[in-house]
Amino acid sequence: QVQLAESGGRLVQAGESLRLSCTDSGRTFSLYTMGWFRQAPGKERVFVAAISAIGESTQYNDFVEGRFFISRNNARSRLYLQMNSLKPDDEAVYYCARARSGLLTTRISDFDSWGQGTQVTVSE
Repeated sequence: QVQLAESGGRLVQAGESLRLSCTDSGRTFSLYTMGWFRQAPGKERVFVAAISAIGESTQYNDFVEGRFFISRNNARSRLYLQMNSLKPDDEAVYYCARARSGLLTTRISDFDSWGQGTQVTVSE
């Protein structure tokens, strides 16, 4: 049973940094690609970043523009998203998700387990 739990979301000012964490309570974290998605009010959930099972490959959405960095600690079954130079447009609920395989993918349909999300609010 995969249970993903995000944490770290909060209110920040534009330009500040924030690190999100995701803990997987299952036993197979290291076998799967993991990703971060976000959903702003009234908008679809979109891909933010993904990292392959052993962390050798990453992929980012273009809007990240070198500001966000995804990482993972397989020994601790944790996924991270370091977000720098936050903008008001980054405000959203951020979701951690597990893919169906260990191969890198960015397609939302390839992710089958999701956390409840953590709110990131960015003020001007």
